[in-house]
Amino acid sequence: MKQTILVTGGTGFIGSHTTVELQQAGYKVVIIDDLSNSMFDVIDGIEKITGIRPAFEKVNLQDKVATEEIFQKYPDIEGVIHFAASKAVGESVEKPLLYYRNNIVSLINILELMPKYNVKGIIFSSSCTVYGQPTKENLPVTESAPIQIALSPYGNSKQINEEIIRDTIYSGLNIKSIILRYFNPIGAHPSALIGELPNGAPMNLIPFVTQTAIGIRKELKIFGNDYDTPDGTCIRDYIYVVDLAKAHVAAMARVLDMNTDAIEYFNIGTGIGVSTLEVVEGFEKVTGVKVNWKYAPRREGDIEKVWGNVDKANKILGWKAGTPLEDVLASAWKWQLKLRENGIM
Repeated sequence: MKQTILVTGGTGFIGSHTTVELQQAGYKVVIIDDLSNSMFDVIDGIEKITGIRPAFEKVNLQDKVATEEIFQKYPDIEGVIHFAASKAVGESVEKPLLYYRNNIVSLINILELMPKYNVKGIIFSSSCTVYGQPTKENLPVTESAPIQIALSPYGNSKQINEEIIRDTIYSGLNIKSIILRYFNPIGAHPSALIGELPNGAPMNLIPFVTQTAIGIRKELKIFGNDYDTPDGTCIRDYIYVVDLAKAHVAAMARVLDMNTDAIEYFNIGTGIGVSTLEVVEGFEKVTGVKVNWKYAPRREGDIEKVWGNVDKANKILGWKAGTPLEDVLASAWKWQLKLRENGIM
């Protein structure tokens, strides 16, 4: 058995898939989640896939006393993967203080507790939003591209957290970090035992597509068709969540087992830009299901086009996102059908 890893936000979309990959790679996992945007049943799904039930603690990371009790209860924790955060761009514009409090205080609490409990490394779940809207010459965007003024409080909270980690490490605190800036995670585990299940209306494109396709939502709105892109809709780098999860395993091994720089940054994506319209039409083609969609005005805080240069992660982490988009979209539909079969939605 390898080291014990604390996964915050571990019942969420990316956290649950990463827990599966960690367990399958031989790590022991402790999950912290306050279940504000996920369900406890996810633990059952993880156990069905891996045969191992991860330890679970329902804790709000803003509560430092409760968070410290977790480190006391599991003294063998050596690494942290920090996903727990409020994550909807649109909502963050409406509720900035909620986002700053939730996303920043939780990280500070963890960083203060890590050295006290001899926790060596933290993988931080950052985002391509830190690049803002890259200039034409900076696309595809590399890790050395300039950090832009964030277009939303969500994006800004990621930037601030990156700076907090950097400043903490530069102050001499004996911890290491890898910051993963990822692009747009989509899809679901091939078993359809875990996937993306937002509480309430989805904030991300794919759950909205699948929920519209199955009839839960009346129609899908594509925000903006007048962007400076080939078909007028936004362009993103959509990465399969299982591929993304494997990048966290590679990063954790690097932080804990290798003699590397105290802080490193990696883009995690496919390196390919795909438009919103291409995703919707691709979904229809793969599934044979028509999606009722229409164009709507642009949405505040949305970036026009961004996709990643992922050469650094490919080379240094020895990791690559290899799942074709068609397979990823099919996995999302399989998950939606499974939810319907289970009477969830």
